[in-house]
Amino acid sequence: MRVIPAIDIIGGQCVRLTQGDYSQKNTYRENPLEVALEFQEAGLTHLHLVDLDGAKKGR
Repeated sequence: MRVIPAIDIIGGQCVRLTQGDYSQKNTYRENPLEVALEFQEAGLTHLHLVDLDGAKKGR
């Protein structure tokens, strides 16, 4: 099994949405690059980035 972590980004910050609801977001880190580097340091080689601003706009 391969674990691929994901980082969801709104406004350049790492967030989590509650049931996909943009009005119910929790910001958990300000810098996605720092999070990605922590995953790399932990030995993970793949990363799934989600641009929620782009997803909401449809582009």
